[in-house]
Amino acid sequence: MIKERLKNIRKLMQENEISAYIVPSFDAHKSEYVAEYWKCREFITGFTGSAGTAVILKEKAGLWTDGRYFIQAEKQLKNSTIELFKMGEPDTPDFKEWIFDNLEENSKIGFDGRTFSLNEIRELKNILDKKNIELIYDIDLIDKIWNDRPIIPNDHIMDHDIKFAGKSRTEKKKEVLAELKKRECDSLLLSSLDDIAWLLNLRGHDVNNNPVFYSYCFLNKDSTILFVDKEKISNELIEKLEYDGIKIDDYIKIFDFVKNLKSKKIFIDPDKTSYLLYMSINKNIKLLEDINITTLMKSKKNEIEINNLKKSHIRDGIYMVKFLKWIDESEKTELDEIKAQEKLINLRSKDKYSKGSSFDYISAYKENAAMMHYKATKNSNKKFENKGFYLLDSGEQYLDGTTDITRTIKIGELTETEKRDYTLVLKAMINLSMGKFLYGCTGTNLDILARRPIWEYGLDYKCGTGHGIGFFLNVHEGPHGIRTQYNKYKLEDGMIVTNEPGIYIKDSHGIRIENTLLVKKSEKTEFGQFMEFETITVCPIDTRPIIKELMSKEEIKWLNDFHKNVYDKLEEFLTEDEKEWLKNATNPL
Repeated sequence: MIKERLKNIRKLMQENEISAYIVPSFDAHKSEYVAEYWKCREFITGFTGSAGTAVILKEKAGLWTDGRYFIQAEKQLKNSTIELFKMGEPDTPDFKEWIFDNLEENSKIGFDGRTFSLNEIRELKNILDKKNIELIYDIDLIDKIWNDRPIIPNDHIMDHDIKFAGKSRTEKKKEVLAELKKRECDSLLLSSLDDIAWLLNLRGHDVNNNPVFYSYCFLNKDSTILFVDKEKISNELIEKLEYDGIKIDDYIKIFDFVKNLKSKKIFIDPDKTSYLLYMSINKNIKLLEDINITTLMKSKKNEIEINNLKKSHIRDGIYMVKFLKWIDESEKTELDEIKAQEKLINLRSKDKYSKGSSFDYISAYKENAAMMHYKATKNSNKKFENKGFYLLDSGEQYLDGTTDITRTIKIGELTETEKRDYTLVLKAMINLSMGKFLYGCTGTNLDILARRPIWEYGLDYKCGTGHGIGFFLNVHEGPHGIRTQYNKYKLEDGMIVTNEPGIYIKDSHGIRIENTLLVKKSEKTEFGQFMEFETITVCPIDTRPIIKELMSKEEIKWLNDFHKNVYDKLEEFLTEDEKEWLKNATNPL
């Protein structure tokens, strides 16, 4: 099937005199997770991971993806004729360099300009101009061969109540306009879906697990225009939005709008604005390019959001305890990956504020857990035995917050290596949790706190240590994060970030322990303002695999204090049986 699709693409490439065709993972808004309509790279390669870029040449093809997906990509690309390029590995060329090396001068390459950002194409041009390679940016070849391509979603948009959001859309707009004025800019053009949802206190259902909706937004002191399919919005909500000074126009009219715009200076994010949209903007308008103002504002949760997040994490902890108790007391050989995840999905779905999962669960037993973003399917579903680990990375979208938690659970007999690796991952997670740092540090500065216990044994994990989380929004939210790759955005008071180190051994096991952290101010001294983390996840960590001798006194104290907090916060919501189970699960080490 994949070979046939490649053959059809190459036929179209020949007809259009194109020597290379590039297919990224993104939609027209640079979303990490996209609607089915936009899964073009998956369609042409068969690789289902969320990150990757495919390049098709006349005689060969390649897929570039990161360390989260190496094992998965190897399996899914088998027999496809597509070569896997492991990003970040020594001697692996960037896809742009690979195109440059494989194409002759004066060649043409094609791509759908909606799916590449302005900055990405600038980088591409910078390399390919040396060979005078022409970019054809308005050609969607995938659409011509994808006969049963899904339609763009048309689900309804909902108002996100201020009792959850903490600020009205009018307040947020005023703050954005004040920032625009500081930067001597008269208008803002937003493409990123989570920024639009946050700014306008709206949520949608267009992308699975991500409560966003396909739209654009234009804002200046005189008007706010939301470009969206009008059928998604009820008359009642339209009236509310109009009362708040927000006009509605058709989604597809954005291109004509920016062509005819009379603004003097527009603020755009060159990493989020598509190349096609950029090329449509009236050339007489000056552009101010930087990270979206809203992205920075959104990342720092307000007091009401923080209080709501703590409440949602307590409720999530209750469901996790019920789930962990069920796993513990079940006959293990009667369980499998799908049965286990469905139990937790069902528990969470009964919550009054539940709006579904925050991502596809990673429910992985034994060697399947070595694939960081494994997804259990009917074909891959693994039955449990009385041995090894079960890893479950899961989360929920609640009206009052988004959760993301991973627990690795002892199912039966463990090897000494499995116990050691589990203990090292726990040490790594605790070390970051205990971190205290001067204001101004970025996640890059702190990443080694988590990696050090793992590096000391010559091990590593080929992914980040932590990512930001939206508030009833995308489970992955920037601009901050904790990873080895450079990130210039400092950790600010009110930011949320995950803490999820791991060890992944191909064909053997995968271990990850993940809590969610709140960045907050600590003491201020003559040396400056210090910052610290508060763990807001409320769920026990399996202590049975721990090799206590590898743990320091400080780490043991942290774990015991954490477990006391878990018990104290959850006991009033549990049955007597559940309380008894939790008491045993949180006994001091």
